[in-house]
Amino acid sequence: MKIIFVTDLHGAEWKYDRLFSAARDLKADIVINAGDMLPKHGDLFQQGEFISSFLRDHFSRFDSAGIYYLSYLGNDDLMIFDKVFEETCNQFSYIIPLAQRIFVLDGYEFIGMNWVVDYPFRLKDRCRMDTKDYVFQKQFGTGLLSTAEGWKDLDDWFAYAHSLPTIEEELIKLPHPENTQNSIYVIHMPPSGSGLDKCYNGSEVGSKAIYEFIMKHQPKLTLHGHIHESPVMTGKWYAKNGKTICIQPGQLDDFTYVTIDLDAMEFDRFREKYREILT
Repeated sequence: MKIIFVTDLHGAEWKYDRLFSAARDLKADIVINAGDMLPKHGDLFQQGEFISSFLRDHFSRFDSAGIYYLSYLGNDDLMIFDKVFEETCNQFSYIIPLAQRIFVLDGYEFIGMNWVVDYPFRLKDRCRMDTKDYVFQKQFGTGLLSTAEGWKDLDDWFAYAHSLPTIEEELIKLPHPENTQNSIYVIHMPPSGSGLDKCYNGSEVGSKAIYEFIMKHQPKLTLHGHIHESPVMTGKWYAKNGKTICIQPGQLDDFTYVTIDLDAMEFDRFREKYREILT
């Protein structure tokens, strides 16, 4: 089975176009897009229009080509648009919304999770404490949740976060694969202690709960994103935790993606610079 894995495209239309070309050229069976799919600059409340227009057309190309497309929204994608995202995916046979769900194809079980460990930034729609003893980072301002009426200020984000499930608890709630050895977890947040989570300022922000989950259950493969710059900071875009291969391709100015031959467990990382295509 051939897979193209990509993450953190943040509405870059040329990267989405290049993704279809790469999938077609590889003759991919599946594309996996691990979150932060929508534009993050300007008015975030316009993200719904991006889903129902550009993303719908993008999905249509894969559906027509018979290429499965597994994806979910990420921490920079407003939660109020989850419904329109699901409805858009459900218009097609090959487009699979994967957040907190399982999808089985040819004996392989794909399980997705798009919660992230809390960070200093204000948008908190998909943020969770890592574990019950999690120590919060210094915040950049009042926490915000998206609502249909606009932003909702969280006067006490820390107290609110304590009322939510932790990442550790969210992992337990995920669907259980029948055969862990053939399971692929698509988790936007990277694990700690693996060289896949280093920020520009040198801090390592990966999830201890995710690392421990991987070590306990030993799935075949885990796919991550979130920390765009980590491969540049550490020189690593994959790691081995026990028997599990963990991949985090990063995503900066270039279009970056990973090809995976799941049967042979061979994978490679590609970076393509933007170039204007004249028509």
